[in-house]
Amino acid sequence: MAGKFLKFFSPFVRVMPEIRQPQREVSFKEKLLWTAVVLIIYLIMSNIPLFGVTVQETTDYYYWLRVILASQRGTLTELGIGPIVTAGLIMQLLLGSKIIRVDMSDPYDRAMFSGSQKVLAMFLTIFNALAYLIGGAFGDLSIINATFLFLQLIFAGLIIILLDELLQKGWGLGSGVSLFIAAGVAGQIFWNCFNFIEIEGGLSRGLVIAFFQALANPALMDSLLSRGSQLPTILGGITTLLIFAIVIWFESTRVEIPLAYRGYRGFKGKYPMKLLYVSNIPVILVNALYANFLFFGQLLAGPEAALRSSNGGLIPDFWLNLIGEFDTQSAGAQGSYLVPTSGLLYFLTPPQGLEQLALDPLRAIIYLGIFIFLCVMLGRVWVEVSGLAPRDISRQIIDSGMQVPGFRSSEKIIERILKRYIPTLVILNGFIIAVMSFFADSLGALTSGTGLLIAIGITHQYSETIAKELAASQYPGMRSFLGLD
Repeated sequence: MAGKFLKFFSPFVRVMPEIRQPQREVSFKEKLLWTAVVLIIYLIMSNIPLFGVTVQETTDYYYWLRVILASQRGTLTELGIGPIVTAGLIMQLLLGSKIIRVDMSDPYDRAMFSGSQKVLAMFLTIFNALAYLIGGAFGDLSIINATFLFLQLIFAGLIIILLDELLQKGWGLGSGVSLFIAAGVAGQIFWNCFNFIEIEGGLSRGLVIAFFQALANPALMDSLLSRGSQLPTILGGITTLLIFAIVIWFESTRVEIPLAYRGYRGFKGKYPMKLLYVSNIPVILVNALYANFLFFGQLLAGPEAALRSSNGGLIPDFWLNLIGEFDTQSAGAQGSYLVPTSGLLYFLTPPQGLEQLALDPLRAIIYLGIFIFLCVMLGRVWVEVSGLAPRDISRQIIDSGMQVPGFRSSEKIIERILKRYIPTLVILNGFIIAVMSFFADSLGALTSGTGLLIAIGITHQYSETIAKELAASQYPGMRSFLGLD
């Protein structure tokens, strides 16, 4: 039976719009079509500006969260997938830490859990919209404009939640969260490769177009090696391709534990554990943590912060400068954003390009050390709360009727065997992902290091999903074997 926590959400679950589970088998072509429709709707929303807002005159305090949120400043996707991701993390942490009791084998409990997660995402959408308006993220607004803007954000947030549910319920492939993040990062890479807008020096901003322009005029080729203002360079393009290849190789590398069926002699199997055991989850969590530090740091210590004595506040600038000092950078039509230049927050942002890396190597070392430590620690926490710990895996193996050859069929024994591998894999996972993200940022990859790693992981997952769907469409009897039923 559902606990008190889920029962609290029960009235809200009943009134929330819902996408029904398909009552028939959805073909691969139909899933592909629905996935494309969902993506197109999201991209259209990402290009529809919010009515009544002039973002050019405001500061984007959420600039460092945009990649993770798959959001576009000043559009209907201003909040992006933030409420969905936050609601999912909260519910998973509550479930994994046993704070709430949910029997996932009970269809009613399972439906209430997913429904409560959706309601929580809607509550967070309302909370974030109010925080945006009260915090002045869109400047000074009249009551009428603020109300109309609030309704736009709520309506857009509900559509995004339903688009994600449409894919999650089996009408499409993967999840909306993964699809939207991958599309946003792919769009950044495409824009940095094929942007034809000409900049100072006679070359286009896009790396590929600029490269062919430089071939026609070899004197311009040197400028492609080191371009300022975070423009895409040849080194950045090579870095992007190398990291893509390296991460795919790591994703494909596995440690396999031999297994045998207890009741049938001669039937053997393997339990595969990826070298990147928790994939890119640690780097997502760390960057979300960093982004929130930066957000509140900008509110407390930014150049326009009301707490600063220079702005009439009560706290001397010296103490707030320990949190961070900021430069204001223009984001063109997206307004402006703040970049920390000193203080604690300065060491929580990676060097952007080789020039910054060479100017302050101490900052790079401190940032990388903290980043690796947090990736490892949060990776270990995620393993404990997400059902990937040795005790959880050993229980799954026993429940499936298998055992490790040469050992007694006991959860404790299998857990002890898994403890030889899983903690080491988590540490390696955190170290590898942190270093890859750091070098992607420092060598000027065509998108942020975090965004690149997330997109690569999502692309790899989608390739595996599509391969399974194709195999199941050709051999329907393999659906349960492939885990699609």
